[in-house]
Amino acid sequence: MSRQPNIVFILMDDLGWRDLSCYGSTFYETPNIDRLARQGIRFTDAYAACPVCSPTRASIMSGKYPANVGVTNFIAHVGHPAKGRLIDAPYIKELPLTEKSLATALRDGGYQTWHVGKWHLGREPTWPEHHGFDVNIGGCQAGHPTNGYFSPYKIPTLPDGPAGEYLTDRLTDEAIRLIQNRSDKPFFLNLWHYAPHTPIQAPQHLVDKYINKAKRLKLDQINPLVEGELFPCEHKKTLHVQRRIIQSSPEYAAMMENVDTNIGRVLDAIDAPGQRDNTIVIFTSDNGGLATAETSPTCNAPLAEGKGWMYEGGVREPLIVRWPGRIAPDSTCCEPMTSPDFYPTLLEAASLELIPDQHQDGVSILPMLTGKPQTRGPIFWHYPHYGNQGGTPGSSVRKGDWKLIEFFDDGRLELYNLKSDESETHSLADAEPQIAARLHSLLKDWRDKMDAKIPETNPDWT
Repeated sequence: MSRQPNIVFILMDDLGWRDLSCYGSTFYETPNIDRLARQGIRFTDAYAACPVCSPTRASIMSGKYPANVGVTNFIAHVGHPAKGRLIDAPYIKELPLTEKSLATALRDGGYQTWHVGKWHLGREPTWPEHHGFDVNIGGCQAGHPTNGYFSPYKIPTLPDGPAGEYLTDRLTDEAIRLIQNRSDKPFFLNLWHYAPHTPIQAPQHLVDKYINKAKRLKLDQINPLVEGELFPCEHKKTLHVQRRIIQSSPEYAAMMENVDTNIGRVLDAIDAPGQRDNTIVIFTSDNGGLATAETSPTCNAPLAEGKGWMYEGGVREPLIVRWPGRIAPDSTCCEPMTSPDFYPTLLEAASLELIPDQHQDGVSILPMLTGKPQTRGPIFWHYPHYGNQGGTPGSSVRKGDWKLIEFFDDGRLELYNLKSDESETHSLADAEPQIAARLHSLLKDWRDKMDAKIPETNPDWT
């Protein structure tokens, strides 16, 4: 058997499809990630399993759709179900210990396993060390750095650094230390950064750089936010959606440059000891960029909306994979894929037996990675919740170029041909009723198979 490859899985938090230069950003600067794209394959139609974070993370770890594993919303441990016209569907608030995680499968297959960064898949005892990781640095129930990105962090699994130390720098230091002190066994590094999730904070010298850049490009003279409709539900009373229409936030751009610098440091650490040719590097994100609420720091255009929405801006992600000798450099894949696919793909890449009872919804996309023809098949989403960002409960399916969205609060169907309308501006549900009906039937059959929870009508809605 050939030598098993090391695996470095870099997952960003809330990084949008257009947030990298190699995906079309003209304001953010990401030369190191762009270099990674030139060295590997860049996906144009990769998807997160959910428009918010915890479900996608559970999907990566389990190889199942969020509706199947039971984690369909970001994990919050306070408050009550949001209520608008509907009452949010119930969901599980941890990755169940009955799931054989990707890390456990790789550890059973001879890997040393390390988690560094955000987890957000439940309270102790469901932290990474209970899901197959030998090491856990920074992973806990927290969904974002509640004390901010500058030390003291007050993250229970990460000792505070010197005052003012920046979290993304620190997590990268920890990841590099693990790489440098590794044993002879192959390693699985699960590097899940908190950035660029709110709070939007970055080193001041970088913020100053982009303040000046925005002035130079005259972006500071454009109002980037447009008021949208009122989004009513119990936990947000009166939320006015504020859509960002251009990328121009100096603070967010500074976070992106810092992220990029740190990704470059990790790549250098892999390359330095001669591990480059035997290391798979994956770079992606857990949901779309935050574009309609909470300061709306980024814009996903031409994709519609962002985090918390069923539209493309909420679920389509950058995905870059490098594996020298197996993946052709500077290549592009336009076939869709989704989060559960990582589990069987990495098992196959590591020459380990597949576990179909576990990764029930994932499809190995190793042929796509290595340039062979492959059609992944339909991809599904189920988000039966009101999003903090303005999205409403719904399900959707993509098959080929067609995407259907069912909105639960009013029962409407929207149908789009993404090849001709990737911005989802003109629904064809009325013009193409047969296609809409076929996809709706496919979606309903899938929900039944998943035993997907549907939100109930709110009797108190007025």
